[in-house]
Amino acid sequence: MSVCKPFILPLLAGAFTVISLSGCSSTDTVPVTEIAQTDRQPLNIESIYASDTFRLEYPAPTRWLEDGSGYTTLEASDSANGRDIVRYHPETNQRDVLVSAEQLTPKEAERALDIADYQWSADGSKVLIFTNTKRSWRTHTLGDYWVLDRNSNELRQLGGNAPESTLQFAKFNPQGDKVAYVMQNNIYVQDLTDFNITPITTDGDEFIVNGTFDWVNEEEFFLRDGFRWSPDGEHIAYWQLNTEGTPLFTMINNTDELYPTLKQFPYPKVGEVNASMRIGVVDANGGDTTWMQTPGDPRQHYLVRMQWAGNNQQLLIQQLTRKQHINRVFLSDINNGKTQELIRETTESWAEYVDDVKFMDNGERFTWLSERSGYRHLYVVNKSSGAMTAVTQGKWDVVEVLRINESSGWVYFIASPENPLERYLFRATLDGSGVLQRLTPDQAGTHAYSISQDGRYAEHTFSAVDQVPQTHMVRLPEHDVIRPVVVNQDVQQAVDNIQRQPLEFFRVEARDGVALDGYIMRPADFDPSKKYPILFYVYGEPWGQTVANKWGGSTYLWHTMLTQQGYIVASIDNRGTKSPRGFEWRRSIYKNLGVITVRDQYDALQAMAERWEFIDTDRVGIWGHSGGGSQTLNALFRYPDTYHMGMALAPVPDLTLYDTIYQERYSGLLPESAERYKETSAITHAEHLQGDLLLVHGTGDDNVHFQGSERLVNELIKHGKQFEFFAYPNRSHGIYEGEGTVPHLRTMMTEFVQEHLPAGGR
Repeated sequence: MSVCKPFILPLLAGAFTVISLSGCSSTDTVPVTEIAQTDRQPLNIESIYASDTFRLEYPAPTRWLEDGSGYTTLEASDSANGRDIVRYHPETNQRDVLVSAEQLTPKEAERALDIADYQWSADGSKVLIFTNTKRSWRTHTLGDYWVLDRNSNELRQLGGNAPESTLQFAKFNPQGDKVAYVMQNNIYVQDLTDFNITPITTDGDEFIVNGTFDWVNEEEFFLRDGFRWSPDGEHIAYWQLNTEGTPLFTMINNTDELYPTLKQFPYPKVGEVNASMRIGVVDANGGDTTWMQTPGDPRQHYLVRMQWAGNNQQLLIQQLTRKQHINRVFLSDINNGKTQELIRETTESWAEYVDDVKFMDNGERFTWLSERSGYRHLYVVNKSSGAMTAVTQGKWDVVEVLRINESSGWVYFIASPENPLERYLFRATLDGSGVLQRLTPDQAGTHAYSISQDGRYAEHTFSAVDQVPQTHMVRLPEHDVIRPVVVNQDVQQAVDNIQRQPLEFFRVEARDGVALDGYIMRPADFDPSKKYPILFYVYGEPWGQTVANKWGGSTYLWHTMLTQQGYIVASIDNRGTKSPRGFEWRRSIYKNLGVITVRDQYDALQAMAERWEFIDTDRVGIWGHSGGGSQTLNALFRYPDTYHMGMALAPVPDLTLYDTIYQERYSGLLPESAERYKETSAITHAEHLQGDLLLVHGTGDDNVHFQGSERLVNELIKHGKQFEFFAYPNRSHGIYEGEGTVPHLRTMMTEFVQEHLPAGGR
């Protein structure tokens, strides 16, 4: 149930990826108030999902250059079949083609390499191109790599005689004269002078995995690239996994061949055997590995993060217990593997690991994020003593660290101290003096940034519930707009022309007084004297926040279409959702997924019905995807007299069927938490179903397995419960592959709502 990873549609986290990076001015859009309701256009499935009407443009990926000369991006070439790598100066917008498509065209090829990713050597004399990619587990990490020497204009493919699309994570050493990469579970170093290849590991096989990871670590800890060059380029530190003993999950494909084909991969479900993990260091010229001596059973601990500790002699390693209630931070000596504990974060639920670690003062200090105060804040840690100095303080959370500039003494980060539904850019001094500045103007909504190395410039995107993303280049710290990048004016005009009532944010209290955030969308032809059916959109788990002041994409448009048909649409963030409201808010659902989560949903409905008489409590529906599908089932089964209709997409009806890392983090270990797993699983309460249920799942879902919905189907049949069930052959967790899939799914959902939750005011 990890986050939908950044590159795909909703995954188990239930969150939808929405890129947001820009500020806008009132001249960029037509104010909604200038368009009469009678002149606005109705929505339909085709306009939302099968046309370009609401198709957004996004800025090309921006790479800020270390030397401060600007940023690079990819642009279609005017003179060749391919793309150029182009540099822009953020202030003057001066454009320089640094690498042309012609330079990236192999000999005797008609087209330039298709650039999936690229990286520069430290001195900028070489560029590494990732191309011809394919999926490993759930992300495109397999492919081919080519290196261009800009001085000689020589373009060479790496890997020697390696099979096509089998290289992973290639990267220059700091000196730029070698490249290391993973191929078929082993690590190799290729010299860029003579292009000789040296195997750094040789034991990789079906079970031994060097320099990369298995399915569950990629999915839940975002661990993919499993090796690091030392700063001096003399050594490589890497993870090694042993997946032997981890049960294999088998998926069947009935449609692509004459006979069914099988796919198997290690997938540890709750309580099953994890891969063992260890971290070693090897000379970049090959030789024996020195293994770091981290304590504990390697199958009962996770080595979640590793990096060089500001020098060439030590590693900083973060280790979680299998229960994930303790994160221990170690310094390891690469010469003998000896390890000493530096930091320990302990909770009664689960501890967070930290991505944003930056070493300063020649490796003597580093930054750290911790919730030890009750809120997520930034600290600076003395490496010798472990002493921490608070950089930020208060009853609010640091959401994301964007840039740390040691020379200027500033750290730039996203937070929203006043309103958890929004996101703004702040900066604070690293010296612990408590200086805090908000840089984002007073513009309610969600702001995201890509900040230059020196903190002087940023690509900034702004969106809100009625504002599509717009991107501008800005000057910091003043936040002056230099120029627009992408404004999506035509899409904004189309949005402004939609017939709709304004979305309203609100708060209600649960039975114990906890305040819950929500939004409500009234019918387009709303009459407060009438009663209307209400459909709730739910996620409700720790990886998603549905109530936020940001552009909601096609889901928002589909909800708006329903309001045009006479429905109220609403959403509630129950406690435990990924809202920046502090440690207790997020941890309060520990071992209570499906219980407290849907109790809050129920309590919110009661409070809303008391506040707004136009809600028809005899016509209440709920729907969600992934974790939201699980909560939908729990709402229908636990409160059968309250929820009359529900649509559960790709749910986890039985929590023991999901993977170890995610589910044990939030639900505990077996056998000690066996009763909690039983109580919190929707399948336990399926016999209480009274309302109308639509259950949808992709048979090719390697994340939330189709197996869970099949078990639920059997349970419902056993109790004589009628329901509707639709299986999408070979679709993954997002249920989007295949021509026509998304419009088909949304049409089915729309018709189910119309049939089982009669529309209109009464």
